[in-house]
Amino acid sequence: MTYEEFEAHCLTKKGVEASFPMRGDCVWMKVAGKMFALTNVQDMKMNGEMVAPFHFINLKCDPARAIALRAHHAAIQPGWHQNKTHWNSLRMDGSLEDGAILELVDHAYDLVVAALPRKQREALDG
Repeated sequence: MTYEEFEAHCLTKKGVEASFPMRGDCVWMKVAGKMFALTNVQDMKMNGEMVAPFHFINLKCDPARAIALRAHHAAIQPGWHQNKTHWNSLRMDGSLEDGAILELVDHAYDLVVAALPRKQREALDG
C-alpha cells in the first residue's frame, strides 16, 4: 500500500479532513474534529531512529480487537505516542495485506463516528 492509497481511502469517507500538525511531519485523519488515523509523511525520528515517510499508521481500535491483532501480527504493536489500550501502530513493511489495512482504517473511522453525538452523526449522513 502507498501513502496515496491510504490517503485516498480515508478522504472518501464522509466528513474526513486531513490536518498536518507537528511541523507537518504527520498527517492526522479526522472526522468531526476527532482523530481516527495518523501516519508520518516526512522522515522522522521514531524510537530513536530515523524512519522514512509512511513507515507506520496509527489507528484507533476496539481494545479487545487491538490485543488480538497484536498477538497475530508482528507488524501490529501498541500505538506509538497514543493510548496503548485504544490505538495500534501498523508497521508498513509489506507484511500486512492492503485489504486488511483498509478494513482496520474503516474500523477506526466507524469507532470514532459511533462515539460522536447523534447530531454530528446525522450531519455526516445528510
